[in-house]
This record gives sequence, C-alpha cells and structure tokens, in this order.
Amino acid sequence: MTTDVLLDLGDRTLRVRRLAPQKSDGLDRTTLVFLHEGLGCIEMWRDFPQQLCDATACTGIVYDRTGYGRSSPWPSDPGQRYMEIEADDVLPRLLAALAIEDCVLVGHSDGGTIALNYAAADPEPLRAVVTIAAHAINERVCVAAIHRAREAFATGDLRQRLLKYHGANVDRAFHLWSDAWVAPGFEPMNANGRLPGVQVPVQAIQGEDDDYGSELQLGIIAGKVGGYCETRLIPGCGHSPHLQQPRHVVSEIARFIAPLALAG
Repeated sequence: MTTDVLLDLGDRTLRVRRLAPQKSDGLDRTTLVFLHEGLGCIEMWRDFPQQLCDATACTGIVYDRTGYGRSSPWPSDPGQRYMEIEADDVLPRLLAALAIEDCVLVGHSDGGTIALNYAAADPEPLRAVVTIAAHAINERVCVAAIHRAREAFATGDLRQRLLKYHGANVDRAFHLWSDAWVAPGFEPMNANGRLPGVQVPVQAIQGEDDDYGSELQLGIIAGKVGGYCETRLIPGCGHSPHLQQPRHVVSEIARFIAPLALAG
C-alpha cells in the first residue's frame, strides 16, 4: 500500500509518494524521480513508475507538481515561465527536502522539458535524464492539439474528467498550461541556451504518432545536448508511449538506466 505525504516547502506544499521495488538486491541505487505531463498528477502515471522501479531495482519518487493534483496552487502566477521556475527553483528544493543526493529524472511531456531545463545547470544530484514526449520547441502541431484541448475543456467533458484528479486546482492548472502554449511566440525552453549545458546521459523517447510533436523534437534534443544522447521513436503509440506501449518503454528505459543505477 502506498502512502502519500504533503511536503511543506514554505511557499507551497507538494504531495509526494515514495516507491520501493518489489525485490531489492541490497545495493545502493539511484532514485528515479518522475515528473508528470502538463495536465498530469501522481495517479495519471498509473502503474508505470512502479513497473520501472521493479525493473531497475531502484526506489522512486512521484509527486504532484505545483498547482496539480493535491499539491497547493502557485503562490504567485508564474506565467509562461512555469517550466523554468519549476526546474530552477522548485525541483532543487524538493530534492533537498527529501535528502535525494543521487537521482535519474524521468519526465513526460512538460515533465521532460522541466527535466532538461533542470539538467542544463549540471546539478550535483543528477545522474541521467529520461524524457518521454518532451518538447524542446513549440511546433504548430502542438499548438493545434492544445486548441482542440481548450475546446474540449470549454464545451466537452475534459474538465469533468480532469476534475477527479485535480479538484480545486483544475481550472488554474488547465489555463496555466494551455494559455502558455497557445501564446504567440511561446517556447517551452531556451533550447539553444540550455541544451548544450546538459552533460549527463539523456534518453529521449517519443511516440511515432504523437499529436503534440514530431520526430523533430528528438533531433533537436540529441543534436544540442552537451553529452551522450540516445533517441527512441516508439511505433504504434502517440503522446504517452509509457502507457500505450508500457512493456517496450519499460524495457528501453531499464536498459538505459542499468549501467548508471548504482549510486555513489
């Protein structure tokens, strides 16, 4: 049975869940830290984090980012820089509060972009980054998909479906995300300025039929990061390969993490 805790960071409270592998080999291994998508939360990962912890024998941390799920709202409006602020300010404080000194970030969509933004500073705790459907740039296909989501939120059942995950956060979470992505000139990160600073190994994964981005994202990430990067384009799935092709994705990530997993 999993137990969630509310972690007080002073200006915000984040809901955190610790995971342990089903079988431990007794070795000191890195911690997998999962960063969810733009409308995500702990529950929307489903059992993927536990599967990956089991496959790697690593412990895991899953949490609701600021303003999502059962975490507290943003103390002030972060505007279009919400991913940079999460990476530069909130994530370092979270890791310090949890005494995590060795970790691999596993980020989906916005979470993957946040992971890359964090890695750009070459922080001491970070061992590697895994991105799933991360965005280095804002493509027209992504803007079109978010306009469809805005319509579904306003007139369809999307708001009701998200309400059970985000509760009182639902409206602010949706509009923070969607307003930023459709704003003229918005970019999810300074790819030219930040990606060259990423020195740790990176595995970038994307679905072949992703509605929110093309294979160009993989090329930009691999071409601009300062260290080793491998890319994987997963057939037969869209924006959530870890949910649509879980066995394939868990196998790929576990292979990538295996030589990096021992802490110290």
